[in-house]
Amino acid sequence: MHALNHAPDPSPPCRVTRVETLAPVADFLQAARQAMFGDRVATTSPQADLRDFAKVYASSGGCMLAARDSSAAVVGSIAYRPYDGRFAQLDVPSADTVEVVRLFIAPAWRRRGLAGVLFAQLKQHALQHGVQRMYLHTHPFLPGAQMFWQQQGFVVLHQDADPLWQTIHMQMACLSPQD
Repeated sequence: MHALNHAPDPSPPCRVTRVETLAPVADFLQAARQAMFGDRVATTSPQADLRDFAKVYASSGGCMLAARDSSAAVVGSIAYRPYDGRFAQLDVPSADTVEVVRLFIAPAWRRRGLAGVLFAQLKQHALQHGVQRMYLHTHPFLPGAQMFWQQQGFVVLHQDADPLWQTIHMQMACLSPQD
């Protein structure tokens, strides 16, 4: 079989673990954000959630997971944090709602099922901690993002009309172990 026609391995040989401190994933997150958003955002300093990593992700209200390959290199990440209601135009309650953030997959690991594995484990963690709703936003300039999230069970709430971001707001409500 020609290498280009070979189907990706649906179960990547990765180990997914909870991230307890920023240091092991900081470089990966920074590089992924730069590659994803380029000049649209300032990437020279960490965002507020990363500066306060312990409070946001290592506490009971948040969670970050990382996937590592056989050499222990970080090849993927995903996280959730308490939703703070920062998008006032949306009807998304803050209570028992988390915002899914920082889904980044290294280019060599894309289209191999890793994003789905990471999300499934993150969702399981959320269920175990009483989360009732997951909110996220994505953008049309991120190839396949909206379709991926819809395949995971998210529905579109609203798409902003601004020309730079065209943010797509999505949610998955009423989480239960059967979902």
